[in-house]
Amino acid sequence: MSSADNSPEQEPLSEDLIFDVLKNRRRRYTLHYLKQEDRPVELSELAEQVAAWENDTTVEGLSANERKSVYTSLYQTHLPKLADAGIVDYNQNRGVVELSGNAAQLEGYLRPQDEFPWIRYYLGLAVVSGILVVGDLLGIPPFEAIPDEVWGVLIVAAFALSAMAHYVRRRQLARQERPPNLEE
Repeated sequence: MSSADNSPEQEPLSEDLIFDVLKNRRRRYTLHYLKQEDRPVELSELAEQVAAWENDTTVEGLSANERKSVYTSLYQTHLPKLADAGIVDYNQNRGVVELSGNAAQLEGYLRPQDEFPWIRYYLGLAVVSGILVVGDLLGIPPFEAIPDEVWGVLIVAAFALSAMAHYVRRRQLARQERPPNLEE
């Protein structure tokens, strides 16, 4: 992110402002690309990538009209709105844009959604772990044949491996090249 991350106080963004900013797909794509790049980006580069995503093509496959349309709307409407909200730092004279420190407040709203039912998975893991513990406590074969310490290590290892898999999955989703498919 930008040097604005180091500012001592960030103005909290209202939920109304966040929803207003994120209701437009071009602004969501803009924020996604800036987060993905994590550096100051030239407006022309940003416009090309947003146009490519909108038109479901590559940057090389864009027509001049597709590039110009997105460039113009970013320049005239979307980047000033994001800058006024304090979400991006936008220098119109240099044609450079980057995320500001306030952009971190949008994390929960922009995070790609994972289709895997993690809540059900963890609940199932907890139920299975509980059955194992109760079976061991009641001395039900084959549960009582395994020492309590081994059950403890196995259960902790299962949760640790699950948490690690969940973490890796979230990082992979965050690095998606294409922004999340959010309906307008």
